Amino acid sequence: MNPAATIDRKGLLAAGAAFFVWGLFPLFWILLKAVPALEIIAHRVVWCALFVVTYLLWRDGSGWLRTALAGPKVLLTLIASSILISINWGLYIWAVTHGHVVEASLGYFINPLVNVLIGVLLLHERLNRVQWAAVALAGVGVAWLTVQHGGLPWIALTLAFSFAFYGLLRKQVAVESVPGLGIESLLLTVPALLFLGWREMQGVGQFGHAPLATEMLLIVGGALTALPLIGFAYGARRIPYSLVGILQYLAPTLQLLVGVLVLGEPFTATQAIGFAFIWLALVLYAGNGLHVLRRYRHSERAALAAATAGVKSPSRAPE
Repeated sequence: MNPAATIDRKGLLAAGAAFFVWGLFPLFWILLKAVPALEIIAHRVVWCALFVVTYLLWRDGSGWLRTALAGPKVLLTLIASSILISINWGLYIWAVTHGHVVEASLGYFINPLVNVLIGVLLLHERLNRVQWAAVALAGVGVAWLTVQHGGLPWIALTLAFSFAFYGLLRKQVAVESVPGLGIESLLLTVPALLFLGWREMQGVGQFGHAPLATEMLLIVGGALTALPLIGFAYGARRIPYSLVGILQYLAPTLQLLVGVLVLGEPFTATQAIGFAFIWLALVLYAGNGLHVLRRYRHSERAALAAATAGVKSPSRAPE
């Protein structure tokens, strides 16, 4: 693993903030429990597209779309990533509004392991012994949680794999994070509007008929969708993908706490054992990362000091 790749503070901060917001998402989406999950998703797509495209027009003018699509295979890659993120959004909101926040958090605990495997197997990132030990411990924890679940946790697995491969596509596509999200949102807007129109024709649409607070929440959901995805896409391209996998434990931890402490979902002692393995893995990986970072900075400062001393002390010619 290249130590230099771990010192991009902006990328680390952006990714960390995205996971923090995602961790608190159940508190927001549960407020829309009375609205069908597919309708929430449709509004999420439409308002997200409106916010992002308006910002891009203000920042870059009307040429932002042509510039973003100039790279090879950008459109095809973003079509695939938009499908993956729509699957992830839809299932997650359905899980939150139907009392499955703890299982959804399990999905996002599994997701980092998938990211680590992608980083190693597909992106050829290298882990040291301590990092491999951390991954193994996390794997034991996730395996324990999966067995204790009492059956195939299809919600968790679908969330894990859809978001892992979404992140992989966004890491590889040659487009900035905000324009990429804008294109994804535009691609999803047409089916979203058709669905909302169909709901309205059936006389069951919520927007324009629900309480004002509900309608405002549907609009705000678009902004809350855009900001963490922008941060994630920005960060994922600037730090190792295996590190992204470990950082993602922040979101499911917060989701678990919200599900158990705020929403009252059950959490047993056997589940706590699995989470303990995962937290130990996180401590190992983070501690090793800090150690590697300190060593790299020390060697960097030493090299800079040596170079500076060489410039300030040139050899004097004999008089």
